[in-house]
Amino acid sequence: MFIRIALVTLLTIYFAHSKNVIDSIATVQPLAVVEDNFVENNYTKKEVMIEMRDGINLHTTIYSPKDISKTYPILMMRTPYSCRPYGEENYRSRIGPNKYLMEEGNIMVYQDVRGRWNSEGVYDNMRAYIPNKTGDETDEASDTYDTIEWLINNVENNNGNVGVYGISYPGFYATYSLLDAHPALKAVSPQACIGDFFFDDFIHNGAYLLSYWRATTVFGYMKDKPTTESWYTFPDIGTEDQYQFFLDHMPLSKLEKFYDEDNVFMEQLKTHVAYDEFWQSRGIIQHLKDIKPATMIIGGQFDAEDLYGPYNTYQSIEVNSNNYNTLVFGPWSHGDWARTRERQVIGNIYFGDGISDYFQKNVETKFFNHFLKGEANGKTGLPEAHMFDTGKNTWHSFESWPPAKTEKEIYYLQAGEQLTKQVPKEDVSSDFISDPKKPVPYSEDIKVVFTPRKFMTDDQRFAARRPDVLTFETNALEEDVTLAGEIIAKLNVSTTGTAADWIVKVIDVFPADTKNTNDVQDHLKLSNYHMMVRSETIRGRFRNSMTTPEPFVPNQKTKVNLKLQDVFHTFKKGHKIQIQVQSTFFPYIDANPQTYVENIFQAKEEDFEAQTHKVFNDSTVEFTVLK
Repeated sequence: MFIRIALVTLLTIYFAHSKNVIDSIATVQPLAVVEDNFVENNYTKKEVMIEMRDGINLHTTIYSPKDISKTYPILMMRTPYSCRPYGEENYRSRIGPNKYLMEEGNIMVYQDVRGRWNSEGVYDNMRAYIPNKTGDETDEASDTYDTIEWLINNVENNNGNVGVYGISYPGFYATYSLLDAHPALKAVSPQACIGDFFFDDFIHNGAYLLSYWRATTVFGYMKDKPTTESWYTFPDIGTEDQYQFFLDHMPLSKLEKFYDEDNVFMEQLKTHVAYDEFWQSRGIIQHLKDIKPATMIIGGQFDAEDLYGPYNTYQSIEVNSNNYNTLVFGPWSHGDWARTRERQVIGNIYFGDGISDYFQKNVETKFFNHFLKGEANGKTGLPEAHMFDTGKNTWHSFESWPPAKTEKEIYYLQAGEQLTKQVPKEDVSSDFISDPKKPVPYSEDIKVVFTPRKFMTDDQRFAARRPDVLTFETNALEEDVTLAGEIIAKLNVSTTGTAADWIVKVIDVFPADTKNTNDVQDHLKLSNYHMMVRSETIRGRFRNSMTTPEPFVPNQKTKVNLKLQDVFHTFKKGHKIQIQVQSTFFPYIDANPQTYVENIFQAKEEDFEAQTHKVFNDSTVEFTVLK
């Protein structure tokens, strides 16, 4: 008998007051069609405490196939989000990266990382890597190594090959397994992997992601002993209007009543407001050199949490290693590829059917099987880069990413709301008044979300019609234009104040005759829909250096460059390319007071002032265009 098991994703959390809630950046538990009680019927479960080199024991759950007529590789996920359900009599409804790898038989292992849940030790958020460890020094690399060493010597019927995977924070631990890798580790798939908390999840180019404020609960509170029950609770904000809540609690000091000094991570965020040694030491991208295991980096083009990590993890390995290294990006939000929803929709935009199932069956399973069960010679039949065009809704394969056949095209932000390739003939500006007390919403939806997601494809008409958002637009395109790679905004700006944020959005404007699908919100139409393709922000004080902030000189023309993460999107014939520039994006990021203060977490109410910003028409956006 087959049933459809709806496993609620740990990514969609609106139950913020429950003691058993796990952060939305947690491991995805997807929808899957599997035999009733498949895991319990086909696997045996064992729980062990594995001792690390310094004597600390880590809780580890092992699911082994009941069929012992052959050997199996080990697939492992290390997580800060719990190995639940605990107890050898309690089984997960689904195990492993996907249902295909589960159904064909593999040894599946889950581990609570050091200091989390039922493991011993002290938790360190994004624990810094220690090169050239001596004695009993430990980090996540040594913990992974020691775990693999124990598993291959103590788990029966394993074939000596190990794979590691994980989404989001578990993706960070998957990346970490590549450092000082155990010889048995053959294949690793970091997915939506955090690369650096100063650019992923909580901070973007110096701007604090206020939208992740409640997630700080998960990482900030420590425990002093192993536990199978949650030891933290989420703040009750008492409203369903997130925009108004954060507006009422501005400046940021008003939020301090919800988190005391016991929340270690909140204290770190408030203290380390520049890219100092604290953040730098916790980044993992810079350590990805001479990697030996095969790697497949997975990401979603509409992942609001982790775009920096996957792209930069892939590029760093590609440049500094000679291993098998591939990249896959689909039309997904955070972790969608681990679900098997038939219809793939982000917000109001439909991308196709069976996309995640296709990936699981034909890409992910093929990768792990080749290196863990097959010839492991790198001839997987998979491309270097398997990328989904989010404008044409088609998969494409490339021998490199970005593709070799691309050119840079420069568009100017001209007066009169024009976006053109023509070099401006005169020096003029487009002006707007930015009031931090009336910030531009990042979404027109009235709701409370644990971590935002849908807005990544949201209709931007509501913003285009505000006087504090500048809009620049091409004429209707006479032929398709495909962007395939990074986008660089090179703004020339000025402000009457001494501080400002800059947000740049790339938007696909649909033709007026575009027909609705069943996925569109009731109050919207796809006719003239302004689909956000990519956006990014920079706190202007970091325009020259992420480590050394500096104020603006009032009314002085100043360069502000901003890199937007890669896209693969075709603006089809008849569509328009639009750029929006604004200085608030609330409460996705916190509101900049626009008066320079050393630490925005310590800003006073009187520091928040409306200022006039100018964007000069020699400002450009540089696209990577596929030819």
